[in-house]
Amino acid sequence: MSDYKKLRELALKTAGFAHSPYSKAKVGAAIETEDGTLFGGCNVENSSFGGTTCAEQVAIFKAVSEGKKRIKRVYVYTEAGWPPCGICRQIMSEFALPQMEVIISDSQGNESVKSLQDLLPLAFTPDEYNKR
Repeated sequence: MSDYKKLRELALKTAGFAHSPYSKAKVGAAIETEDGTLFGGCNVENSSFGGTTCAEQVAIFKAVSEGKKRIKRVYVYTEAGWPPCGICRQIMSEFALPQMEVIISDSQGNESVKSLQDLLPLAFTPDEYNKR
């Protein structure tokens, strides 16, 4: 069984709530904050594609709206095991703890664990503003 069982269960549950009438892709995400609190999210598509919000963003924004701004882990589920998009990676970098893990999973139960550094080398982080 996965070391990330609770995260996987939440990601699968939230994927079931996805609103994806255009791509038909159901994406679920679950994040674990610094204090162990879990938040889930699903993708919400819009006919004006710029209005679409990714599952990872929904989960992160839910956490931030509850005052939880330090993310320890992000678990992403898609049937095919797609990784987070570039915008989601950038949003993750805003709230990531230094050793944040990103777990990418698929419908077969395969899991790939990456660091944010692996997924977003040369990230533009809030620290960049301190370099002026």
